[in-house]
Amino acid sequence: MPRGLFVTGTDTNVGKTVVCAALVHRYHSAIPLRYWKPIQTGIEQDDDASEVRRLAGCEVATGIRLPSPVSPHLAAKWSGQVLRLDDLKLPSLPGTWIVEGAGGALVPLNETELIADLMRSLGFPVLVVARSGLGTINHTLLTVEALRVRGLCVAGVLMVGDPNSDNREAIEHYGRIQVLGEMPHFESIDGALDVARLAQWANTEFDPLGRLLEFLR
Repeated sequence: MPRGLFVTGTDTNVGKTVVCAALVHRYHSAIPLRYWKPIQTGIEQDDDASEVRRLAGCEVATGIRLPSPVSPHLAAKWSGQVLRLDDLKLPSLPGTWIVEGAGGALVPLNETELIADLMRSLGFPVLVVARSGLGTINHTLLTVEALRVRGLCVAGVLMVGDPNSDNREAIEHYGRIQVLGEMPHFESIDGALDVARLAQWANTEFDPLGRLLEFLR
C-alpha cells in the first residue's frame, strides 16, 4: 500500500511547492521521499516538479502538463482534452510520496470532479498550506471543513508569511487542528545559499516534534 502526504493550499501561489521541498529536507534522513505533481498548468511559466528537484534534490515524477495558468478543467478544455481521475494514477515506483495539488481543494478537474476527489482516490492524509495574514482564518477553516466533510484526514496546517500568533491560535481553536509551523517567504530562492536557508529552516523549525512522521510511515 503506497504511503504519502497530499499538499494542498487555501489558494493558488500560497507556497505549496516550497513547502513540498521543505518536507523533503525535513524527513529525508528518516524516509526516502518522492515528489509527484499530478497536474501542472501554465507550463509556459511554471514547472513545480523541476523546482522541487532543484530545491530538495529528490526524485520527482511529472503528471499531465497543460498550457495556460488557469484551473485544470479550463486548461484542459482549451487544449481539447478532458481530465479524468483514471488518468491521474500514482506512479508505480516504491517509496513514500509527497503529492502537490493544483490550487486548492475544490479546484475543478472536469465537469463533475474536483481536486478533493483526487485526494480521496489516493487516500493520503492532507497537509493544508495557508497564508498567515488577513483572511486566512476563514480560508483555512473552510478548506479544513471541506476536506473533513469528504472523509479526508487532515494532517495539519502550515502557515506561510510573517508570524501571526492570533491567526494561528484562531485556526487551531476553531478548526481543532494542529498548526505545524510558520514558514517565512522564500521568494528569492536562487542558488545554493538560499537552498541552504530553506533546508536549515526545515530541519530546525518545521514540525520540530516530527508529528507528520505518523502519517508518512
